[in-house]
Amino acid sequence: MRDLNYELKQLCRRNHDGSYAAQRDRERVLDLVASQLHDLGYRHMTVASLKPKHVEGLVERWKAEGLAVGTIKTRMAELRWWAEKIGKQNVMAPDNDHYGIGNRTYVTNVSKARELSGSELSRITDPYTRMSLRLQAAFGLRRGESIKIRPEWADRGDKPALKDTWTKGGRPREIPIRNDKQRRVLDEAKALAGRGSLIPAERSYVDQLRRFEHQCAAAGVHRIHGHRHEYAQTRYRELTGWAAPAAGGPRSKDLTASQRETDREARLTISQELGHEREQITAVYLGR
Repeated sequence: MRDLNYELKQLCRRNHDGSYAAQRDRERVLDLVASQLHDLGYRHMTVASLKPKHVEGLVERWKAEGLAVGTIKTRMAELRWWAEKIGKQNVMAPDNDHYGIGNRTYVTNVSKARELSGSELSRITDPYTRMSLRLQAAFGLRRGESIKIRPEWADRGDKPALKDTWTKGGRPREIPIRNDKQRRVLDEAKALAGRGSLIPAERSYVDQLRRFEHQCAAAGVHRIHGHRHEYAQTRYRELTGWAAPAAGGPRSKDLTASQRETDREARLTISQELGHEREQITAVYLGR
């Protein structure tokens, strides 16, 4: 393990700010940051070495990767946490505008959905990464959920159940199995994982996350969050009978009173299946 990765891990473990999930996510983000700084050519950093040029280099990389504004802001928050813990708050500008990081755009009515193609899967050489991608597409799972899931434990016959320790925010949930394709994907995931997760026995979660990221980058599989958008839009059409606004369907203001009620109920269902608590967040996936 490189010095910076190790020292950031120790910094996280000495400071128990936030919930267990928040601490775990912070450690994961900072481990990724340390590896990316190494890739950018900063090879001999320690935890006390953080400088403005490092922050600016990371931001430019993240922009070039096309990361969502929300993802970049989350990473910036963890960088500020790091700077605060080493007493170097002035290393970073006080607001994200300085770095040209804009505000989140929640409602665009432009679809970000993407289907997972067979040609993409054929370029993924790691069977665990390939299966995680298939679970994302079939059940709208987040990346971390699709890696941590233990398919045999999760299978409840008519639905997979997700443990709180696998999910963002520690919210357990269940997702209905609605078709044969979903059933087949879950069965094949069980056959691959046995009684374990989609993390090989010899690897840690962070190890498998890095392998996942490397595999996707090498295979040209980008914008994987679009699988959740595709799931949400497919479910919306099933539940309402018409396409979501982001997929070319009618906007909410054009619906009848009866249709608006159907729309509201569908959004609540989709929000729960995606692991959110608010109906409003579905506008990110469906438009409004």
